[in-house]
Amino acid sequence: MEIRIPEVGESVREALLAKWFKNNGDAVIRDEPVCEIETDKITLDLTADASGRLSISVVAGTTVAVGTVIGVIDEAAATGDAPVENPEVHPVKRPAASPSSPSLRREMLEQHISPDEITGSGKGGRLTQDDLLVHLRDRSKLPPVSRPAAVEEPAAGISLSPEPPVTPSPIEKLSVRTEEPPPYVTGREERRPMSPLRKRVAERLVAARQQTAMLTTFNEADLTHVKELRSRYRDHFIQRHGAPLGFMPFFVRASVEALKEFPLVNASIDGADIVYHNYFDIGVAVGSDKGLVVPVLRNADQLKLYEIDGAISTFTEKIKHNGLAVSDLEGGTFTISNGGVYGSMLSTPILNPPQSAVLGMHAIQDRPVVRDGLVVIRPMMYLALSYDHRIIDGREAVRFLKKIKEYIEEPEELLLEG
Repeated sequence: MEIRIPEVGESVREALLAKWFKNNGDAVIRDEPVCEIETDKITLDLTADASGRLSISVVAGTTVAVGTVIGVIDEAAATGDAPVENPEVHPVKRPAASPSSPSLRREMLEQHISPDEITGSGKGGRLTQDDLLVHLRDRSKLPPVSRPAAVEEPAAGISLSPEPPVTPSPIEKLSVRTEEPPPYVTGREERRPMSPLRKRVAERLVAARQQTAMLTTFNEADLTHVKELRSRYRDHFIQRHGAPLGFMPFFVRASVEALKEFPLVNASIDGADIVYHNYFDIGVAVGSDKGLVVPVLRNADQLKLYEIDGAISTFTEKIKHNGLAVSDLEGGTFTISNGGVYGSMLSTPILNPPQSAVLGMHAIQDRPVVRDGLVVIRPMMYLALSYDHRIIDGREAVRFLKKIKEYIEEPEELLLEG
């Protein structure tokens, strides 16, 4: 049974084999996770399609094309019909180590050092500057090269050929050069390659800055009524749905209603055309250890508050256990990013192309505000709307954000279901 890199999306052509959960020669059970792969969209676990003995053919840290065989499961070994291979007899074939940077490659050429002489400690077995320094230091400790015995002074009248000058050996040269490593290298730097997801995120963020006319407008919302509703119906939601109601569903519903009134904010640019989306697929930005992902709530206008809350919780669990599918990330007409969960007081969210706008939520803080001529303390949240000025004018952006503010501050009639 071959283990192949699966197709996880039309635009995904390669994947990084991030880690093996099993060693070469280990027994595996059907449906047991055997390895983790990363693409520029998602991270997911590959499970065993059969029980047997695992034979690894591609080491962790290697980027391979979709469809590549990275291992084999010997099903006969699971029943004892075939002898178990000893992983020490059949070691995993490792790719030739390569320097992690052009400057390191150039230095190795100057020192006449082959990559095969050094064991790489970087990701995927890549050679690092520290690996080279350790190798040079070890070489400098070798016994000095034997030299020709000293020639006695010739007797008078006897002529001898002159002794050629002794040239220092390469080892002696290197020992002088690398006796003391540069202080800025030792223990102060660590170089790691970007994961496919991180590289993709970086590309999209740069593209958003370069290819859109992004602008941000700000407002603030009083969450007094939302907090009162959550407190009042907390036990009801726990009893009926198994969990208390969060803040995000209110903002999803408020955004959907505001998008209905300002369809340009839900639209996108395609060449010289403006594409109006008559549906509301809301992306919810979720941070993870490997980067930011934005799963999409399909037809959010048809979801109730508890359904939105449950869908977001499901996405979060999928991300934790590498169970997110590419279909969960595709599409989306508008995005909401909640930096408040990390303590952000105010920030400028960046667009998620080809979408034209993104709403940024922030931390809730008790602040003094004026109500009916009196200074009172209220739970306030700063809101930020980043938008593409090519399609959305400032007037529409400000009114859109103000509408969300109104829905959040007076949510009873709009957001509560029967």
